[in-house]
Amino acid sequence: MKKRVVIVGAGAAGMLAAIAAAQQGSEVTILEKMDRPGRKIAITGKGRCNITNSSSMSQFLEKTGPDSRFLKNSFARFFSKEIIEMLEQEGVAVVEERGGRYFPESQKAADVNRALTSRMAKLGVKVMTNCRVESLIIDSETVTGVKLINGRAIVADSVIMATGGVSYPGTGSTGDGYKILKEVGHKIVNPRPSLVPILTKGDLAGRLQGLALKNVTAAVWKGGKKIGEEFGEMLFTHFGLSGPIILTLSRRFSAQLENPEDLIITVDLKPALDHQKLDLRLQRELEEHGKMLMHNILHSLMPSSMVDVCLEETQIDGALAGHQLKSDQRKRLRNWLKEVRFQVTGVRGFREAIITAGGVSTKEIDPKTMQSKIVKGLYVVGELLDLDADTGGYNLQIAFSTGWVAGVSCSSEIHKNQN
Repeated sequence: MKKRVVIVGAGAAGMLAAIAAAQQGSEVTILEKMDRPGRKIAITGKGRCNITNSSSMSQFLEKTGPDSRFLKNSFARFFSKEIIEMLEQEGVAVVEERGGRYFPESQKAADVNRALTSRMAKLGVKVMTNCRVESLIIDSETVTGVKLINGRAIVADSVIMATGGVSYPGTGSTGDGYKILKEVGHKIVNPRPSLVPILTKGDLAGRLQGLALKNVTAAVWKGGKKIGEEFGEMLFTHFGLSGPIILTLSRRFSAQLENPEDLIITVDLKPALDHQKLDLRLQRELEEHGKMLMHNILHSLMPSSMVDVCLEETQIDGALAGHQLKSDQRKRLRNWLKEVRFQVTGVRGFREAIITAGGVSTKEIDPKTMQSKIVKGLYVVGELLDLDADTGGYNLQIAFSTGWVAGVSCSSEIHKNQN
């Protein structure tokens, strides 16, 4: 008799769990409350789907928190090589881009989704859409099925919870899984938006709205202590800061937003030059173009749209000739180029967060199987877990790996229990 596995949620983790369980010979039903599987996959990587990363396992673990050791077993059993091979078997060619990021060659996230749904169909996975789960059915601390919102019960030997977090709620991630798992005794670490744009005080960012910077360093400080630093690209918006390095920095303080007044972000516009070298560069510019106005000289040091803001922030008269600039004014200019400061007031909400930090405590999940330590036959995977990582394909790989391990493990456990 085939073993009955019910998976709640047809995202990246849920579909990998379904594929793995079906390949083990289980009878798999995947329940998705939206109208089709993989809604969130379709929008990842700005619609291109950053599948995974070429980083080594140790590098992956460095990018992950809060308990990266939890993932060692999952990554050892199913990693970037395995998901790429699976997609290629389904006709999706994969290419590596800057930063070790893997994307479908077509640059279409829909192709990744199609490959996974195709693999599920070949394996006979039953997909039920527009199907919302209300609760788990538990008997003697063992899961025996799920109850739908319409009152219908679906019997199962194992249930895999893969409902995702709270980020991008339009894709179906609305936190249902937290409520369901809390009801059966699981501890939920406070869910919060991560990899999310940052809100800043005042109008400095707003005056630079739309400006994208490359090759800059942004750092975040709490109480005068640096807690994170990233080099790369960023963007100024009407509300504050965004772009790749800013999103990554938001992870460094997502749990510390109760007192945002302690948080400062500084942007170094000239990270390749220390203060001494930058001062020499400024002196050279001023000597070579001494008769030019400061307003014009600054165009060679920064994007045009920053010039007026710089002059105002440093209190330098743009009509001043270069040779008239005093040493204290040059120092102010140098300090500003090395440290444009922004007071953090918060972050944008879950609607704009790439990932959810927080979730089901990993202390209550067996890292070798993804099975709950509280309810037998219950498995928890993907973004539901209190695990999150930097941008670059790391979060999707967590979903793929934990989903795969749960799918294989639940089928093996059921076989073991019934033999």
